[in-house]
Amino acid sequence: MDGDRRGWRACLLGGAVFAVCMAGTTLPTPLYPLYQEKFAFSELTVTIVYAVYAFGVIGVLLLMGNASDAVGRRPVLLWGLGFAAASAVCFLCATGLGWLYAGRLLSGLSAGLFTGAATAYVMELAPSGGASRATFVATAANMGGLGCGPLLAGVLAQYAAWPLYLPFVVHLALVAGSAAVLVRLAETVRDLRPLSTVRPQRPSLPAQVRSVFAPAAIAAFAGFALFGVFTSVSPAFLAKSLDVDNHAVSGLVVALAFFASTGGQLAVGPVGVGRSLPVGCAALLAGLALLAGALRWDLMSLLVLSALMGGGGQGLAFRGALSAVAEASPAGSRAAVISTLFVVAYTGISVPVIAVGVLTGPIGLEGAGLVFIACMAVLVSTAAVYLLRRPVPART
Repeated sequence: MDGDRRGWRACLLGGAVFAVCMAGTTLPTPLYPLYQEKFAFSELTVTIVYAVYAFGVIGVLLLMGNASDAVGRRPVLLWGLGFAAASAVCFLCATGLGWLYAGRLLSGLSAGLFTGAATAYVMELAPSGGASRATFVATAANMGGLGCGPLLAGVLAQYAAWPLYLPFVVHLALVAGSAAVLVRLAETVRDLRPLSTVRPQRPSLPAQVRSVFAPAAIAAFAGFALFGVFTSVSPAFLAKSLDVDNHAVSGLVVALAFFASTGGQLAVGPVGVGRSLPVGCAALLAGLALLAGALRWDLMSLLVLSALMGGGGQGLAFRGALSAVAEASPAGSRAAVISTLFVVAYTGISVPVIAVGVLTGPIGLEGAGLVFIACMAVLVSTAAVYLLRRPVPART
């Protein structure tokens, strides 16, 4: 019993470290209107600053995604915390756009190192037989941390002094505490190898995976694209179209999408892998429709509902996609296939987000949002129809 208690304590501490890192990646979200006012840049620039993060994640996933299997979980996670601290310093020192680009890129490198390594670490720290609960801890830490970032920054920016500085000072303190916790946790990789043995992971797609991968990748791409656009432009929409200049409210609306995604991911168990992808696609479509209504009629209630419905659909669809792809993959290439799915997903929070920024100039934020919604609705509908005709296996 004492061993189990120590194991769960270590698992929860690992989850807390995971959450702190992921919170840093969304910390600037409610602050973008303040940066726009300070540095006088356009909505297109906001979306590019946001999307730079995804390029950092994709780069790490392709080049160093399997590094923790060789050198150990703790060294990789410590590097991730180092990049998170460097990102916070860039935002603290920001005197122009270059600092924001650098901060977002470093944040992406941090998240890229944490995404796979921290998930594996949290699950390995748990006592034997606790895989299901450990998966819950890892999922809650990942998406919950992403949700806590804008919530923390919004509250501090609204109700405390130094809105563009205090959130990053607090995060630096949390990162320092996380590093102190991490060095006291046990290493879980036994067969350690030097970093020189790590090779870049090329996207891989064996023939037997392709029929499952196509709809799964479309759903993952659309879900992450919805998150990307929602988190990058919703603060501007709240300020300009709804006259909501409360940063705490802005941060809460974004946080709701991430918290709903956590709920959606956890719902895969009772819903089942076979049904989670089509049901997730249906919820994504509903979230897109609600977002279209919010943009068209400037309604706060529809925006909140779109965050809840779209976030839940994203979590359900992505966890279902991940499970389906992992199940269909040969054991020898499973990691490479999953990495390919993550690359597609993170492309969703870069390319469509920048496209929305480009369209904002000629047709406005509402028009750009509606064009994006129409394109994503076509993609999600295509995936849903395919899944109804050729459902994925119900095994987990």
